[in-house]
Amino acid sequence: MKIGITCYPTYGGSGVVATELGLELATRGHEIHFISYAMPLRLGAFHQNVFFHEVENADYPLFEYPPYTLALASKMLEVATYQKLDLLHCHYAIPHSISGFLAKRMSYAHKLKLITTLHGTDITIVGSSKSFLPITKFAIETNDGVTAVSSYLKQRTLKEIGVDIPIEVIPNFINMEKFNRGECQIFRDSMAEKNEIVLSHISNFRPVKRVQDIILAFAKIHEKVPIQLLMIGDGPERSKCEELCRELKVCHKVKFLGKQESIRDLLSISDIFIMPSDSESFGLAALEAMACGVPVVSSNAGGLPEVNLHGETGFTAEVGDVDALAERILSLAKDDGLRQKFSVNALERAKYFSVDRVIPLYEQFYENILG
Repeated sequence: MKIGITCYPTYGGSGVVATELGLELATRGHEIHFISYAMPLRLGAFHQNVFFHEVENADYPLFEYPPYTLALASKMLEVATYQKLDLLHCHYAIPHSISGFLAKRMSYAHKLKLITTLHGTDITIVGSSKSFLPITKFAIETNDGVTAVSSYLKQRTLKEIGVDIPIEVIPNFINMEKFNRGECQIFRDSMAEKNEIVLSHISNFRPVKRVQDIILAFAKIHEKVPIQLLMIGDGPERSKCEELCRELKVCHKVKFLGKQESIRDLLSISDIFIMPSDSESFGLAALEAMACGVPVVSSNAGGLPEVNLHGETGFTAEVGDVDALAERILSLAKDDGLRQKFSVNALERAKYFSVDRVIPLYEQFYENILG
């Protein structure tokens, strides 16, 4: 198959999933064409069967804001026509599905199919806004096929957007060869003392990630057990977290590492991963931690309970319950046997989301749409 993939190229779970999906499909012999305003971060070096097409967004004097949706539609049509694509796979309903719809309607040469994967904020934030709801509903219903990354997201889409189209649940996935626990003892020694538990968090530090709850929970336990906190990533809440660390006098036990590319290495030196988000359609960072054998303490928001099984791969807590977060981190930090048990379970659970299982689901979905 010849497949065009459009996603946001910057940091974020949807871009990671879209890029990794394209790379995995390429290794299976499919021809993949990424179409976006910048090269996706995870694309990196040259890959066989993978091509990138940059969208040029001209600066017209008439427009205060350049019409990216129209520029993207034109580039989609160009690539689909000259590369003879079988289908376009958009990640995010707005604006990518709208651009895909326009490209499909303009494509007279051949019957171009359109598929969209819903990732979360395109529904929970953009789609549920009254001003965007009609166009989001239209964008979804004009597809030949729609997938969602969790059962939670599917049900929320059906309830809040009221779409009249089947939605297939195909979860996010993990390449177990890329994400597994490596031997990084020297790296660990540089991050924590030998007897310390390493607690880690990875996100874009947006308010929805509730990163301040992590600092509050950590402050309750840092004197009860030897522990070090690694805060990985960056975003609007980072400064507030750093200020909170100073107020609570825990700066000496918290390291803010900013954006990092060696995520696997950082997870490999972690003992516990924390994700207290206010909303998560899936929880890709939690899955990556589990693939490295790291137990997860998370909120029970959205699709997280579908990934992190309470009392089996880690613990969940109500959103905003800092005391529960602290208690569950402490119970894992103090009990080596429980932590090891959850580590084994987390690794086994991650295998359920392996590329060997999930990518064929996408291939079958494509074939059904094209069939």
